Amino acid sequence: METELASNLIALGEAFGKARKLEETTVGRLCASDGRFFSRIRDGKTFTAKKYDEVVAWFAANWPAEAEWPEAISRQVAA
Repeated sequence: METELASNLIALGEAFGKARKLEETTVGRLCASDGRFFSRIRDGKTFTAKKYDEVVAWFAANWPAEAEWPEAISRQVAA
């Protein structure tokens, strides 16, 4: 399951970066306060379920209106 969640985070980061024309490090700083967030995930570093939820919630709240949310990833809606 962790591999799937890591893939979700990478996909969201790539799609967001492409839509906003931002480097991966900038996206990491914005969504996780860590410029190396995505490179750490690719290197096999783990993350908590809480961090996953926080990052996905950040993307959901800040997603560009003109960009399509990746279909395979559940989008959390703020309460």
